[in-house]
Amino acid sequence: MPERMTNRKLAALETKRKLLEAAKGIIREKGLVNTSVEEITRACGVSNGTFYTYFKRKEDVVFALNHDMFREIYEEAQSYSGPFMERLTFYMVNFSGHIERDGLKLCQEWVRNTVDPDLVENPYDKGKLRMDIDSMKGMLQSGVSRGELKEDTPIDALADALTDILYGEMLCWDMAGGAYSFEERTNTFCARFLPAMMKPYLNGNAEE
Repeated sequence: MPERMTNRKLAALETKRKLLEAAKGIIREKGLVNTSVEEITRACGVSNGTFYTYFKRKEDVVFALNHDMFREIYEEAQSYSGPFMERLTFYMVNFSGHIERDGLKLCQEWVRNTVDPDLVENPYDKGKLRMDIDSMKGMLQSGVSRGELKEDTPIDALADALTDILYGEMLCWDMAGGAYSFEERTNTFCARFLPAMMKPYLNGNAEE
């Protein structure tokens, strides 16, 4: 019996994964508004009822697609072997790169469905901004704990400012219709402006 339950859970996870992958491909091409539940389930070879076993509405697919990825990006940045400025750049550039690789339409749908927090039904996305700010704080706090940033570094203010920059870049990229690379825009910021922004708080070993 325990093994049968495990197999059932594994099968359920695989079905959900297939639904998410199918939805991602269709939404990237057509946008969420022009994507139907029927198209997603047809691509997976399952019934509409199966879709609603995992998701209340098609908008929830967009939320679920990014649920774990940003946490993985944060963890990879924290374990990155380079000095503080390289770790911070790694985090910010990969944050932008993931969004760009997922596609403009998917990002636009996410923004459209989360810009008014009073209308957000998914609890994960209600806290997405807070999670991203906390991740940025974690990057800065690790710099302090490793002796790379000064003890009096204004972590909260810097985390807010750097997250504002990432979100602002994301919105501008959306509004420009993906006319340039979001990832490269962030990389340029990190190369040209981030060092000056962080210089007052760096200890001598932060760039070694």
